[in-house]
Amino acid sequence: MFDTIAYLAAGDGARIAYRFLPSREPTQAIAIISHGLAEHSGRYALLAEVLSASGFAVYAHDHRGHGATRAPGAPLGRFAAKGGVDRVVEDVRAMRDLAVSLHPGLPVLLFGHSMGGLIALSAATRFPTLFQALAVWNSNFSLGLSGTAARLLLKVERALKGSDVPSQIMPRATFEAWGKSVSGHQTLFDWLSRDRLEVEAYIADPLCGFAASVSLWLDVVAMATSAATPQALARLPKALPIHLTGGGEDPATDRARATRDLARRMGKAGLTNVTLKIHETMRHETLHELGAREAAEDFARWAAQVLKITRSGTE
Repeated sequence: MFDTIAYLAAGDGARIAYRFLPSREPTQAIAIISHGLAEHSGRYALLAEVLSASGFAVYAHDHRGHGATRAPGAPLGRFAAKGGVDRVVEDVRAMRDLAVSLHPGLPVLLFGHSMGGLIALSAATRFPTLFQALAVWNSNFSLGLSGTAARLLLKVERALKGSDVPSQIMPRATFEAWGKSVSGHQTLFDWLSRDRLEVEAYIADPLCGFAASVSLWLDVVAMATSAATPQALARLPKALPIHLTGGGEDPATDRARATRDLARRMGKAGLTNVTLKIHETMRHETLHELGAREAAEDFARWAAQVLKITRSGTE
């Protein structure tokens, strides 16, 4: 059933593509999955399966400019002509509202990987009462001066070429640089995972690895530099259960230093229920790494515990 795509109509004419997997147990909670940059919701079947076995009804949607979602001004690689962050954050809320209408009264877990983690934290801080648990995996909110430089360079690129064309600067500074940083790499996507088959599947997927537009990169940098500020984090409920995961060999998060930094920032903001999990030998895509199932099952146990799910299992 997770392979079947349904559509949610948005007020601006967008058709948000999403996948659904019902709980294999009596449904006791809802999970909303937010995927990363240059990929799509279909790659989260393992997590959906594990959460389903633990009592979750699972929803995963394609962000604008990704997968099967279609929206005005949002071809592949672009959130929107303008206001892209607002659009994708509102889409998370719309998916949450849809799920709650179908499963009323149940707690909602919001999960985000990489760019999806930027979106998830942005949504949680904007709508702090709508989610009862939050997971941010493999995301980097620690850009510092590099974020300022990236924003400046992207604005120059936009002035010269426009915002709806692929960025030439950011792929070299991110995907390409991360790929080259992996010792003995065979492809420039080896930074994603040590699992050769998973890397090959990503490369072969026409909806993965595409060139993101200048405007999309600007939106990504904006979320990375604004969603985890002290002011933003202060909006979250102090006891909100939060699960942070990083890979000790992930170049996109500076070998999980960014993940550890996010945990420290959350602690300074007074958040009291933050769980930090670093998989020391993993790269960027925890859910497509060697040991992915064990990581997903460990996370499902955490989710079941914090949301007080009485019957949980990961067969």
